Amino acid sequence: MTDFIIIGAGQAGLSMAYQLTKLKKDFLILDANSETGAPWLKRWDSLKLFTPTEFNHLPGMDFPTKKGYYPDKYEVAAYLKSYVTKFKIPITFNQKIKGLKKEDDHFVLKSESETFKAKNVVVATGPFHKPFTPPFHSKISKDIIQIHSEHYKNPDQLQKGDTLVVGAGDSGVQILNEISNTDRNVYFSGDTNITSIPQEILGKTIWWWFKKIGFLSVSKFSYIGKKLSKGGQPVIGTDVKSLLKKDNVICVGRTLDANETELYFEEGHYQNIKNIVWATGFKPNFEWIEGVTLNDYKYPKNYRGVSAVEGLYFLGLPWLFTRGSATLGGVKKDAKFLSDYIEKSKEEPAYSNMVLKKQFA
Repeated sequence: MTDFIIIGAGQAGLSMAYQLTKLKKDFLILDANSETGAPWLKRWDSLKLFTPTEFNHLPGMDFPTKKGYYPDKYEVAAYLKSYVTKFKIPITFNQKIKGLKKEDDHFVLKSESETFKAKNVVVATGPFHKPFTPPFHSKISKDIIQIHSEHYKNPDQLQKGDTLVVGAGDSGVQILNEISNTDRNVYFSGDTNITSIPQEILGKTIWWWFKKIGFLSVSKFSYIGKKLSKGGQPVIGTDVKSLLKKDNVICVGRTLDANETELYFEEGHYQNIKNIVWATGFKPNFEWIEGVTLNDYKYPKNYRGVSAVEGLYFLGLPWLFTRGSATLGGVKKDAKFLSDYIEKSKEEPAYSNMVLKKQFA
């Protein structure tokens, strides 16, 4: 039995592994993928971070590119692999955990093939679990190619003809932009009142400004944090207004329904669409954890990653504490808090009780 098992070998899991290494804890990471960085490599080919190098450092090892550079997905995956090598982080791959429960003074974790035991568990699986597509997608003709953004790579996956992109977040806008540069009409389904901001203002990256004004460090428990965490996120680095004005981009409002080749939108219906990219996000899935209470957004209730179940922690969730909690460069602060909590709570039970009594978010 190990002291700790971390579930997930992404940036959250690796940041926690670094802290546990410093504490000289016996730990193991379990990951559902076949290699470090796999979730990044699965994403579309042209993906680049909208945060520059200086905002992408994990604890103990800087991202190995020059300041102001925006890394691509291959560079992120390579960085994570180098991180694992440098700190000799133990990872067991191809172990998707299907069940987690506490028995007496330890946890039992079950995958399809093995059972693991640990005194403590850190769930660092991130916020993206189940790809979401609207239920009516099953009513669409099989002659139309449908791809969720999780599996979209590039326009070569699409058949000739008009394409629909559904979703107004960063992924949807970036994919829409890429496909609009091909010789086809692209229908855009989503809110056209998207707030977009450039990557740089007055020669400084937007993240420099965010840090300067305190946007990156504001707590979700503060008045401003509560407003920001419940609002929509702006699209960074894409001129959305210019994109939506392109001759081959047609805005159709929300997608409402479908019947074989006929698709119904707020602004009309069409039968000429040959491809659909669903950039409609993901739903969280923590139902495999026994004894954990979920909030209204289906995320586990916690305070800065500390759950009501003794020895069970969470890391890498959106707005775990700040806006950066789920980002490559921001998760290290939450990992450090958990590390400090683990050490201090053993020496001072009153400190542990104080944290647990805080209002769970």
